Amino acid sequence: MSKLLFHLPALCNIVKRVAIEAGEITLDYFEEGMHIVHDDKKDGSPVTDADRRAEEFIAKELRSQMPDIPVVGEESVSNGEVNDVKGHEYFWLVDPLDGTKEFIEGSPDFTVNIALIKNNVPMLGVIYAPAKGEMFSAYGEGTASRWTQEGDKEKEISVRRPTRHGLVVITSRNRAQDQIAKYLEEQKVEKIIRRGSSLKICAVASGKADLYPGFGQTSEWDTAAGQAILTSAGGEIVTLEGTPLTYGDKDGHFNNPQFLARSKYLSGAEQ
Repeated sequence: MSKLLFHLPALCNIVKRVAIEAGEITLDYFEEGMHIVHDDKKDGSPVTDADRRAEEFIAKELRSQMPDIPVVGEESVSNGEVNDVKGHEYFWLVDPLDGTKEFIEGSPDFTVNIALIKNNVPMLGVIYAPAKGEMFSAYGEGTASRWTQEGDKEKEISVRRPTRHGLVVITSRNRAQDQIAKYLEEQKVEKIIRRGSSLKICAVASGKADLYPGFGQTSEWDTAAGQAILTSAGGEIVTLEGTPLTYGDKDGHFNNPQFLARSKYLSGAEQ
């Protein structure tokens, strides 16, 4: 077993470096406001050369550090190259370019997501938004932080307590809007923000929003890093029945159920 598993701050720093370098690969293809050439995968979702190159780089770097830990990436799975993680205490989950639709449309709302899973639960997560120069990370309770290229400093983040004006809700731009609207009928809502990629989870973790209803189709690599960060910051990602999302235990597929990413103050555990 790698010694890095017992030195999580050092391991997190390594993953941050990998995420930044993968982000640089995506920026080679990105120009804000420009439309980017892409292909469609079998499931109809888009993929670009940036997705492929970034994932190849991330997988190579993670394997060089910890060769015994499997790496599961979105693009390799879409190509039928699925690592069997059953029986593995640890595995990596990678989305090299989360928010590909935003990326293709020239929006900066795309991220590099890297998570380390232990016993089906995210224990370390890094989310890097290269076009924004912004990174979120965590490796355990109370370690959630946000770094910006502009300030070049890490600052601790945590969820907020909702105000008397109501909830700030963050949603995807084009997923399950009717269902979300129906769900929110029973909530007191101050405003709704629409963003792309895993930045929605980061907004809850950093106290910019209270709730993200994940009612559209998502996969484990979309949420794993965000769950590690949000949990560390005092929040949670749970199914609509209230149980935490788990990873790598779905008999060969990596699809998420519908979920709620929320502040602890909405769970009933904190008043």
